[in-house]
Amino acid sequence: MTAVRNNFRRQGLVRPRDSRVIAGVCAGLGRRFGLGPWAARVLFVLVLMVLPGSQLIVYPILWILMPNEY
Repeated sequence: MTAVRNNFRRQGLVRPRDSRVIAGVCAGLGRRFGLGPWAARVLFVLVLMVLPGSQLIVYPILWILMPNEY
């Protein structure tokens, strides 16, 4: 798990301490891909609506795998 977190950190996928609503997953994804936190949240929900129920799997997995920002 440490290797995955270090890889995410190298790629810029971290959960920021600011702009969090629940865990900071969407804020981190938005920051990584150059989007604002709310735009990333809306896009996350729209993409995951294609596969109903996938939010319940994808978000917690990213919450566990994405490291906190220092």
